[in-house]
Order: sequence, then C-alpha cells, then structure tokens
Amino acid sequence: MAEKIKAKIMDQKRISRAITRLATEVVERNRNIENLILMGIRTRGTFIAERIRKAIKKIEGIELPLGILDITLYRDDIPQRGIQPEVKATEIPFSVDKKDIILIDDVLFTGRTVRAAMDSIVDLGRPRTIQLLVLIDRGHRELPIQADYIGKVLPTSRRERVRVKIKEVDGADEVLITEEE
Repeated sequence: MAEKIKAKIMDQKRISRAITRLATEVVERNRNIENLILMGIRTRGTFIAERIRKAIKKIEGIELPLGILDITLYRDDIPQRGIQPEVKATEIPFSVDKKDIILIDDVLFTGRTVRAAMDSIVDLGRPRTIQLLVLIDRGHRELPIQADYIGKVLPTSRRERVRVKIKEVDGADEVLITEEE
C-alpha cells in the first residue's frame, strides 16, 4: 500500500539540534560518565547512538563505549507477522555488569521494542541502570515504559506512521508523519 506524507516534522537541522540537546542532558544527568555505555537498537537506533556518542565526545572529551543490539529474536510479534526474521549481529564487545546503559532508539511507540531490548541486555549481564533515549516519542504505549530522554514528543493517531529517516540508511535526515492511502 502506498503512503502519503502528511507532515514533515523534523529536517536535518532540527534532528542535529535534538541530538546535541539529548547528549547534553545525558551528560548533565549522569555524574559518573565513565560508567556509561551507549547501546543502539538496530537499525536507526545505532546511527542515532553514534551521533550521541560523537556529541558527548565533543562536550566532555570522552568517547563512550557503543554497543549494537539486534532484538529480532526477543520480539513478541514474530509469529503474528508470519515472516522469517532476519537476524543480524549484536555487537557488544564489553561487559554490561554494573554499568549504566543508555538504550537508544529512533521511535518509542508501544514499548514492545524497548522491552525486547531490555531482555536482550539482561541476558548479557546485570547492568546497574538502564535509561532510555529516543528521538521521537509518539505515545500509544502497550507496556509501562517511558523514555528518560526525548528528542520530540509527537502525538499521533494509531493510523499514522512516524518515519524517521537517517542519512546513513535513507540518504536524508528527516522525520515524517505518513498515512496509508
């Protein structure tokens, strides 16, 4: 089905400003920055995490460890989709034990992706804390999960879709609201 663009919410400049603000908030709220680990949820969350990492390095002069989570096998909707999932590598070359983790994704919607990511992290060890950073929070939670750091709150209807485009994947940086035609 075709989708029509209803609104362009963020362009490259606004996304860049949000990343800088989010990185500053992470630094301000975490006194022991040396204990932080950034973890991006594949796919777009990993690129947002890398941008947050670069912004924190610019602010603090510290390059934080960055992990990449593939939560495919932790999802609870695989049987409903009726498709064979494509599993990609989880890349976490360090211990998560007693670390403060900043879990990063592009859009927070029902909370199910975040729940799957937390299950994945806990299977790797016992972190001290897990905080959540998202570029967009669009509401409609099905699980009691909320973000600690939010780039933009974007109220939407359930019919609408939020499309985060990242230059590394999509060739452009923008956030769109779309709807099936």
